[in-house]
Amino acid sequence: MKNPHSERIPELPQGWPASSRAAPARAEVVSFSDDRHARGLRALHDITGAAGAEAVEGLRDIAPDFADWIVDFSYGDVMTRPGLDRRSRQFATIAALTALGNAAPQLKVHISGALNVGCRPQEIVEVILQMSVYAGFPAAINALNVAREVFDEQR
Repeated sequence: MKNPHSERIPELPQGWPASSRAAPARAEVVSFSDDRHARGLRALHDITGAAGAEAVEGLRDIAPDFADWIVDFSYGDVMTRPGLDRRSRQFATIAALTALGNAAPQLKVHISGALNVGCRPQEIVEVILQMSVYAGFPAAINALNVAREVFDEQR
């Protein structure tokens, strides 16, 4: 009889550090954290401009660690990965926020960010329309109203 615990642990996906199954040394955490924070701040600025920075700073008084997580993880680690360009990432983010149906402030920031990285208004509308099939008409209607607001502000 085969021992179920003797199977080989699967390989980690490309891009994952080999040490992700064990805690890295403290010195590595500090240098990586500093690097990812700088990457995160640059990406946050490049994608969302002042709106993203304001949203993050608005959290510092109540949850400063959470504000850092947004910069370090969301922008420093995820938004700067090499697998997708910024336009594609913004389309995916808009789709997810539309599907949630309860994230209008974040959707507003990311629709504006999508315009900042070269997405066209009609492309953004198409992403939202696509979500009506999966998230429902109310979620799509709410997202379209947010998009209208952002487009009007940008004119």
